[in-house]
Amino acid sequence: MSEFRVAYRYAKSLLDLSAEKGILEEVHKDMRLFHQVVTENHDFRLLLRNPIINHDKKLSILMSLFSGKVNDLTQEFFKIICRKNREGFLPAVAKEFHLQYNASKGIADAQVTTTFPLTDELRKQFTQIVSEVSGKEVELVEVVDEDLIGGFVLRIGDRQIDESLSSKLKQLKKEFSYNPYVKEI
Repeated sequence: MSEFRVAYRYAKSLLDLSAEKGILEEVHKDMRLFHQVVTENHDFRLLLRNPIINHDKKLSILMSLFSGKVNDLTQEFFKIICRKNREGFLPAVAKEFHLQYNASKGIADAQVTTTFPLTDELRKQFTQIVSEVSGKEVELVEVVDEDLIGGFVLRIGDRQIDESLSSKLKQLKKEFSYNPYVKEI
């Protein structure tokens, strides 16, 4: 079974159960914490995927890291995942849980890539643009990429607005490479 399908099913189950118990916000916060720890610590991610390390050892590491910091339901979820030998899917489950949470709350995900950190005024403008386009509340993720040279790239779901100078230069280069006066053989 693909990683996406496994992550989707576990995230959906956890989302439904936490909503049923009335602790959806707490579990969402726990999954965000877990995702943050995994993205900041590459060794931890590798540990979860390592088939040589015993599943009980992985569970004890998870419990020592998150005990007292996460909800009891989240701890039980970690135990179930470890019992089923699916620890390697936990990062994908946490990411998918966040996506499903946003979908259930009507929040649009958007990513803006610029060459510099956004000011509060620019952040507000981008949020307003995305809100107008999607008609939803917005969660804006900011990425700094100096290779853009200038401008921005805005992604809203599967749509992309590319107003970067690097893409404009690539487009000009492509247009200049075509010479209508030279007969092509």
